[in-house]
Amino acid sequence: MYRKPSEGWLKHWDFMCLDLFFLQAAYVISYIARNGLQNPYKIQLYLNMAIVICLIDLCTVFFAEGYSGIMRRGYLQEFKAVVKHICIVCMMMVLYLFFSQTGADFSRINFLLFTVVSIILLYVERTLWKQYLLRRRKTSFERKTLLVITTFDRTEDVMRKMKRSFPFEIEVIGIVLLDRDDLKGKNVDNTKIVCLKSEILDYVRTKWIDGILINADQDNDELRSLKDALINMGMTVHTVVAVEEERSGMDSEVQNQLLGNLGGYIVLSTAIRVASSKQLFLKRMMDIAGGITGLVVTGVLTIFIAPAIYFSSPGPVFFSQTRVGKNGKTFKIYKFRSMYMDAEERKKELLKENKMQGQMFKLERDPRIIGSGKNGDGHGIGWFIRKTSIDEFPQFWNILKGDMSLVGTRPPTLDEWEKYDYHHRARLATKPGLTGLWQVSGRSDITDFEDVVKLDLQYIQNWSLELDIKILFKTIFVVLCGQGAK
Repeated sequence: MYRKPSEGWLKHWDFMCLDLFFLQAAYVISYIARNGLQNPYKIQLYLNMAIVICLIDLCTVFFAEGYSGIMRRGYLQEFKAVVKHICIVCMMMVLYLFFSQTGADFSRINFLLFTVVSIILLYVERTLWKQYLLRRRKTSFERKTLLVITTFDRTEDVMRKMKRSFPFEIEVIGIVLLDRDDLKGKNVDNTKIVCLKSEILDYVRTKWIDGILINADQDNDELRSLKDALINMGMTVHTVVAVEEERSGMDSEVQNQLLGNLGGYIVLSTAIRVASSKQLFLKRMMDIAGGITGLVVTGVLTIFIAPAIYFSSPGPVFFSQTRVGKNGKTFKIYKFRSMYMDAEERKKELLKENKMQGQMFKLERDPRIIGSGKNGDGHGIGWFIRKTSIDEFPQFWNILKGDMSLVGTRPPTLDEWEKYDYHHRARLATKPGLTGLWQVSGRSDITDFEDVVKLDLQYIQNWSLELDIKILFKTIFVVLCGQGAK
């Protein structure tokens, strides 16, 4: 699912929290400088003003977009931004004192000291924090990867705009030239030309790519076919459109298309599903709430499950494995270990017994499961935690981290991912989930991977918060009834 890159204040929550802290520090320092070593929060008027300052600061950030382009500002620009921010805050403080008729009781010297100290502290705080981020190349928001498809004469302009507009938010991982085949492997502006135009689909198939920017003449059947193929693979394609096209009455948002701005270009972003920031924010809030609750339950279960696993098969209680997440980004998934320590090595021997058709592996009777016996018929601790889906509970940590969601698609293993056909990649257009449409649709009866892909695409194309909630309730019913897992 595609969401328009956020230009709002939430992606800079680190600056927001630091600003709030240092505004309060300035408030306390100014009070102590005026009245001696005393606690301003013990006085009702000053306590009220401290709370009002926090609310005013948040409103100022939200309405004045104070963090827009903050990472690209120079020292003088940042100083001007801080002065503007504090002036707005102080003016709103004056209005509060006026309308609450408490101005006569609030120290004017304290107010002036607060204004000066807050400018100094916020400027130093923002400058030092930006230097830290620049030095460590860290951001408080998730970086996106972008593949650029263009022509040789436009390459430098595209790269210059991307680096100027998104020095942290977006990483251009490669360039593909539509009109030059002789430059493959070479660098343009420190970015590698990764493949030929005829190799684009193969390159995209198994790479972590969040989006593709196409900047080329659009009157080309071959390019239109390429765009369609990329979209069918689950990719978000940003097509640079001419100003005339933008003025011709195109809707700003039509079905799975969104007209917007990317690096100074007017682009038409197309994906198999477009979701609003509000929708995905609410989905993330559901994940955080579910992740915290699930981890509490996991902690309780560990007390009972861990000894049973260890004594049945000495070794780590938890199992971790590299899986492929949204848009090809890899992550470590965590589970309670339900198989013997040599399960991965024995998998090769059992491939001929795989009951799934396609890029998934599943056995009717799996001898690798703890307590299953030589023929896989035993019902030990491994069978129990898989039958009850208890082995999945540690994945609530993945959900809380943001690698996974409560509801999504099943994350493939690396060996499955490497064998994907082009259309299989579309199932990773969203975050993988602890549960999903496949899990509540009789997963044990599905033996063809293509049916799994169809269900995953059905989920992505029809996604809504209501659908997630419906799947969660169905999952609870399936688990309680012991259905779906064998």
